[in-house]
Amino acid sequence: MRLQMQAIHFDADPKLLTFIQQKLDKLDTFYDRITSGEVFLKLAKNDNTKLQTKLLEVKLYVPGGTVFVKEQGTTFEEATDLAIDTLKMQVKKFKNKRNNSRVTKSLDGISEETDGVVVLTEDVEE
Repeated sequence: MRLQMQAIHFDADPKLLTFIQQKLDKLDTFYDRITSGEVFLKLAKNDNTKLQTKLLEVKLYVPGGTVFVKEQGTTFEEATDLAIDTLKMQVKKFKNKRNNSRVTKSLDGISEETDGVVVLTEDVEE
């Protein structure tokens, strides 16, 4: 999968980018038609502490739509793991919706069922 990664207002470590790429490549096992994606890495300061919250946004492009997730964590690795879990569910749901819509379209030609036998009808021009 081709990913475009952007670190907003900081320089990301190449190890981090490789980690994210490897994790997102595993999503191909759930749905192999993911064409590309965008990853945004951001730092958000908390007002009452000096710690910075790490924000990770992932947008995956699939035929017929996009899948988007936004997660935060204390490290980018933690946010990536959370995002992967959410993306797995969303990708599976998207795949099931696509497959179910195809099944209902293919069943439109069924006209009647007699004793467990399905009779397909076609419009034939004479």
